[in-house]
Amino acid sequence: MGFAPFCRVESHTSGVAVSAADEVYPTFILLYVFLSMLLQREGKLSKTKGKTAVVVLAAGKGTRMKSDRAKVLHEVNGRSMVDYVVASASEIAGPDVVVIVGHQAEAVKAAVQDEYTALFAVQSQQLGTGHAVMCARHLIGPSTRQVVILCGDVPLVTPETLHQLVASHEVAARAVSVLAVSLEDPTGYGRMISADDGSLRCIVEEKDANAEERAIKEINSGIYCVDADFLFSALDKVKSDNAQGEYYLTDIVEIAVREGAGAGVVTGGSAREVIGVNTVNDLETVRQMLG
Repeated sequence: MGFAPFCRVESHTSGVAVSAADEVYPTFILLYVFLSMLLQREGKLSKTKGKTAVVVLAAGKGTRMKSDRAKVLHEVNGRSMVDYVVASASEIAGPDVVVIVGHQAEAVKAAVQDEYTALFAVQSQQLGTGHAVMCARHLIGPSTRQVVILCGDVPLVTPETLHQLVASHEVAARAVSVLAVSLEDPTGYGRMISADDGSLRCIVEEKDANAEERAIKEINSGIYCVDADFLFSALDKVKSDNAQGEYYLTDIVEIAVREGAGAGVVTGGSAREVIGVNTVNDLETVRQMLG
């Protein structure tokens, strides 16, 4: 409806413009501008506009950090982890970065907004990575062709690696591309399960993996590049029938394979780039790597 009821109406009988709204019109204009700015700040008016958008998962509490502070707000050399991640995201997507917030949402928003332009979506209940990405659905604009998904607790990923991921995804013209690395000790990570032709068949979370699958050293970094239309169509089909009762983002790989949309692995970057911080010891490891 806009502000049509408050449009200025002119009377030409006296040659002078008069209106009952003359005195209140400026007030409503100021109110409109204020509300627009507020909604823009909260990410409720804008959508992504570029070809590539990035979704940063930053809603978790991080109970193993033994701290009241949201996990992504823990600092490495004076910068929060989410600051590092959004910095890399901004290098490949500019302002088309959507940060999923939940635990201590306002504090996480403030940390990001101090340095970057970003959009925000709230995950009020932490129901898994797939559910977290779904929360960004209303902020992904029609011009966005692919969505890169990052974790807010993986601070060392570089823009160069993300550029490589997007470029490889575009050349391959597939629905899902997953950044993978090989680790001598893959404990704690999802395993990449390949088909006979070398393509990616599925990703199995360690909690759900059998002994043979746990022996695989190629792991899921948690970093994806996904066709935007396919992403949300696939997430609508993800179910929570797993050991954790959560909606896993990894399930979109099986959906892509089943529907013939294509899923593949991009091996790039170094193992240090995909180190996730889940404990105080992990945080110290990352600090030492940065020197």
